[in-house]
Amino acid sequence: MTAKPNSPTSKVHTFQVPELLAPAGNWECAKAAVENGADAIYFGLDKFNARMRAENFTEVDLPELMEFLHLRGVKGYVTLNTLVFPQELKDAQQYIRSIISAGVDAVIVQDVGICRLIRHISPDFPIHSSTQMTITSAVGVEFAKELGCNLVVLARECSIKEINKIQQQISVENSHHKSLPLEVFVHGALCVAYSGQCLTSEALGGRSANRGECAQACRMPYDLISDGEIVNLGDRKYLLSPQDLAGLEVIPELVKSGVSCLKIEGRLKAPEYVANVTRVYRQALDNIIKDIPDVPKKRQKTLIKKGNQERYNLEMAFSRGLYTGWFEGINNQELVHARFGKKRGVYLGEVKQVGKEEITIRLEAPVKAGDGVVFDCGHPERKEEGGRVYGVLRKGKDAILRFGKRDLNLRKIHIGDRIWKTSDPELDKQVRQSFASEKPQFQRPIFVELYGELNENLVAIARDEIGHVVQVKSSITLVEARNKPLSTERLQEQFGRLGNTPFCLGELKNHLEGELMLPVSELNKMRREIVTRLEELRTQPKLWKINENASLSDLLPAKDSPVLPSPKLIVLVRNLKQLEVTLKTGIETIYCEFEDPRKYKQAVEIVRKSSYLSPNPSPQIWVAPPRITKPAENWILQQVRSSNADGYLIRNYDHLRYFAEENCIGDFSLNVANALTADYFKNRFGLERLTASYDLNINQLEDLLKSAPPQWFEVTIHQHMPMFHMEHCVFCAFLSDGIDFRDCGRPCEKHQVKLRDRVGTEHILQADAGCRNTVFNGTAQTGAEYVQHLIKLGLQNFRIEFVNETPEQIIQTIHLYQQLLQGEITGSQLWRELRLQSQLGVTRGTVVS
Repeated sequence: MTAKPNSPTSKVHTFQVPELLAPAGNWECAKAAVENGADAIYFGLDKFNARMRAENFTEVDLPELMEFLHLRGVKGYVTLNTLVFPQELKDAQQYIRSIISAGVDAVIVQDVGICRLIRHISPDFPIHSSTQMTITSAVGVEFAKELGCNLVVLARECSIKEINKIQQQISVENSHHKSLPLEVFVHGALCVAYSGQCLTSEALGGRSANRGECAQACRMPYDLISDGEIVNLGDRKYLLSPQDLAGLEVIPELVKSGVSCLKIEGRLKAPEYVANVTRVYRQALDNIIKDIPDVPKKRQKTLIKKGNQERYNLEMAFSRGLYTGWFEGINNQELVHARFGKKRGVYLGEVKQVGKEEITIRLEAPVKAGDGVVFDCGHPERKEEGGRVYGVLRKGKDAILRFGKRDLNLRKIHIGDRIWKTSDPELDKQVRQSFASEKPQFQRPIFVELYGELNENLVAIARDEIGHVVQVKSSITLVEARNKPLSTERLQEQFGRLGNTPFCLGELKNHLEGELMLPVSELNKMRREIVTRLEELRTQPKLWKINENASLSDLLPAKDSPVLPSPKLIVLVRNLKQLEVTLKTGIETIYCEFEDPRKYKQAVEIVRKSSYLSPNPSPQIWVAPPRITKPAENWILQQVRSSNADGYLIRNYDHLRYFAEENCIGDFSLNVANALTADYFKNRFGLERLTASYDLNINQLEDLLKSAPPQWFEVTIHQHMPMFHMEHCVFCAFLSDGIDFRDCGRPCEKHQVKLRDRVGTEHILQADAGCRNTVFNGTAQTGAEYVQHLIKLGLQNFRIEFVNETPEQIIQTIHLYQQLLQGEITGSQLWRELRLQSQLGVTRGTVVS
């Protein structure tokens, strides 16, 4: 496979060709990506990466891997895209030095503190902010830039319209400076929750998605319970499992938007997947870029219409159904079909008749002997029938599929069952051949200019796409040609013989003066020398600047002597009734997180009126904006600020800017997991204190409090963990026929909804002002047993949160925690009390190590 040369004579356009970035979970995947046209690959090492289940690479592999990639004109990015805990910072520092020294092209980072550490060690090594940083706006891009990042991977939930808006806003903000390039995911699995904001695996099994250990709870079946009754949704059970992203049909709009990189998801996938998907997108980019200004909308849509070869290849690579995700805006009826959450493939049709070792289907797609199929009876959680097709007999629009004896239990196959092709050995063989050979399959162009005149040496100047230039001279001089002069055609033929090299001949310019000749053997020698010297230049490791004297300790905050404080209890409530009850308990600080921010004004009035009726000081009331802010959503922040509350919970980068002049506390969604991150938010933005990350267990929390002043922090010790936070609206998708807030009828305002999982726990569903949904763990969790230890470490601020508790439960819970902080009861007594008496179902939760 040869890259299309981007020669100076090609059609000129003003659009940048995005880099195509492919995943690589191992060496074979890396080769599959390279041989099918990836411009760059991203891969993890054995620590600190968000796909710890992948085979991954090691530090020892880095020099060899980078030499291979650079020889082939491909960049390599290391994923360091997890939160890093306090005791891991020293290891991370050494890791970073090894990565930089190996000549890696960039590192993809989630943790704010790690960004600081990298930039401290090296002033020029590129940092790409991971999608795990949850950047959804121009303000988020600017935050990343100030942090030292060189590129931003936007949240998958951004539409093309929103991407365009972000591009417009950052270009205005950076009118005198270069704005950061943007990268988007273009294909692969879609997380239903915002990356970096999913706590489901952590809440249910102590396996944090922010640590690369996602347990994929979104792919499980759930019952929908509305107002206490199960909603009959037929065969729709996988309510949180999106279809896979396929942005092939919107590539023209993505290129026009100016994104610099299109990223394929899949570091856990097989090399055949990497090869197949990379090739489809490589060809699409090459085919469309030359005439993108003229591509009409209708033609764009034909790129991935049902039945074409590209769609077939993508579905066979891996598919839970293919959809454009959020690129074209929100459509809650399409994103999640809810019928299955696992790989299917190509839909072949429905069963019409079941015979003896043969099945008749109404055929919707090609099938042949040797293909693997599975029968879908509407219960994907069960063991499904399937096997290899032995023979196919076509009868008009129908096909009779024959199977081997006892390959299928025909009693479990019924008329109306759907049938899916899950394996195509012929396609697999073709795909595998693209990367199985030692010979380079994908070649990148070089551009050659030739100069010379009679009795002078022939001079060849060769350039590759990356900018390497070599000059080669013939060892003998040019002579007058008698019959076969060095025409452009002859020179192209000789210099184009690049079969076993990483190169192909792009454009050749012939500047020879007169009818001249040189032996073919000499031309071949020059060509070989060009290849050798270009290969030598390409494989030289990149030399990034490294500050040898830089140390982690330079960035760590000064440790204050811990002062044993008087512990304070903070209560977060989620409606006005809970607020009114809490005011009766003597709590001095109350947080409000309401679905409708317009009610914050009323909440503030209620709190301030209560002070007139009580001899005690007026409680402080702080209010929380929604966790996500997208372009054109500042009106929500205006509603929040108009409440004139005592302060505001800061949950994202937009909040840092919008509420900069107010009293602010950093909330859990800022993912403060180490002292470097804490110091950045505390001192750069002047936050009063920070909520420790919910990913920290008791040992890691203790390390955090010992590595930074403990008065900087508050810890949530009782809550229903906010597991999924998502753009996908379950209310709209399954309790209406609407596609978004404009036509859904607002079922979120009319019904109390829960999602029941496989073990019977009913998780609470709530919407916010941006129509984003949060699934709260149906079981509350507590860290009560560790409170006294945390107090001794100097922690002063303890938070408890309520979701749907009754007034009686709220009063009882607050009273018990007040007793706990005053030392009147132990944490074990509190846990037993709540568990046995109130039926809250409290567990010890993730704070337990």
